[in-house]
Amino acid sequence: MERNTRQRDAIRQVFEEQPRPLGPTEVLEYGRGHVSKLGIATVYRTINSLVDSGWLVPVELPGEPPRYEKSGSAHHHHFRCRQCSRVFEIHGCPGDLRDLAPKGFMLESHEVVLYGLCNTCAA
Repeated sequence: MERNTRQRDAIRQVFEEQPRPLGPTEVLEYGRGHVSKLGIATVYRTINSLVDSGWLVPVELPGEPPRYEKSGSAHHHHFRCRQCSRVFEIHGCPGDLRDLAPKGFMLESHEVVLYGLCNTCAA
């Protein structure tokens, strides 16, 4: 068991405060608002530990390094802003996509990623 430190607490707090998936550098940026001397190695170690414990889950987008979000959310998808590169949760799902699979194929799961401009970048 890893000991609780101010740095680890700050990283958990970042994920509690931010309502979207975050990459390690975003966690570092927000985390330094809580602990100014937070380092990127601590961020990576803590993220790995939180994934191993099931508290965080990776969010995989094609061709990009993973981002992370708190586990326990219902099935959902993501929106990636092409300008600022931030990723946001999309609550809900288009539903049953089995009819899109080729004939004879058995669909087991799906991921939907929307791309465009977030409300800040579109303004």
